[in-house]
Amino acid sequence: MHIEPGVVDGAKMALSYATALAAFGLSAKASIDTIKQKGLLSLLARSSLTSLLVFFFFEVMPHHGVGVSEVHFILGSTLFLMFGAGAASIGLFMGLLLQGLLFAPFDLPQYGMNVTTLLLPLFAMAAVSNRVISTKTAYVDISYKQALQLSLTYQGGIIAWVAFWAFYGQGFGAENLTSVATFSLAYLSVVLIEPVLDLAILVGAKHLDRMKKSSLFETRLFS
Repeated sequence: MHIEPGVVDGAKMALSYATALAAFGLSAKASIDTIKQKGLLSLLARSSLTSLLVFFFFEVMPHHGVGVSEVHFILGSTLFLMFGAGAASIGLFMGLLLQGLLFAPFDLPQYGMNVTTLLLPLFAMAAVSNRVISTKTAYVDISYKQALQLSLTYQGGIIAWVAFWAFYGQGFGAENLTSVATFSLAYLSVVLIEPVLDLAILVGAKHLDRMKKSSLFETRLFS
C-alpha cells in the first residue's frame, strides 16, 4: 500500500497533509478512550508492541511491488481485535515511520498519503465491527464470516485509497488504469487470506488464560 514516489507531487501533496491530520485526530480520540478504560501505561505497552509488529509486517513478511503500490500483509484487523483501535493506529503510523527512517527514506515524502491509507480504513473497520459483532461476543469467538467482513472493510479501504491517490495524482489514462487494476487484483489475495490468519491467532489467544485480565490486550478480546 506504499504510494510510489512521484505518483502525487507538487501542490497536490497538500491534500495528503490534511487527510493525515484527520487520521491522527481519530487516532488521538481512540487512544484517549483506551487511556480512560485501561490507563496510560496500558496504551504505551500496547502501542510499543503494535509498532514492533507493524515494522515486522512491513520489513520481514512477504511484500511485492505491484502496479502503483506494494502488496503487504498488514494484519490490520488482527491488530484491532487484539489491541484495540487506539494502539493499532499508533502501531501503524509508528511502524510506517520507523520503516521510512531506517530503510526507506524515499517513502517519507509520501508519509501523509500512506498514513491516510492505513488509518482511515482502520477506523471504518472499527465502525463496522460494532455493527457485525454482537456486544455479547468476545473477539476470540468471532466467525470466519465476521473476520472476512472486517478484512473486506480494511483491505477494501486500502485499495480504495491507493486508487484515489493514483487517479488524483496521475489522472485516468490507460496506463494508470491498468496499474491500479493490477494492484487491486493482487491485493484481493490478502483479503481472502487475512481472515484465516486472524482466526488462527484468535484461536491461540483463547489459550492465554493468564492474560485474560491483562491490560495489554483489548478488553473485548476475551469478554
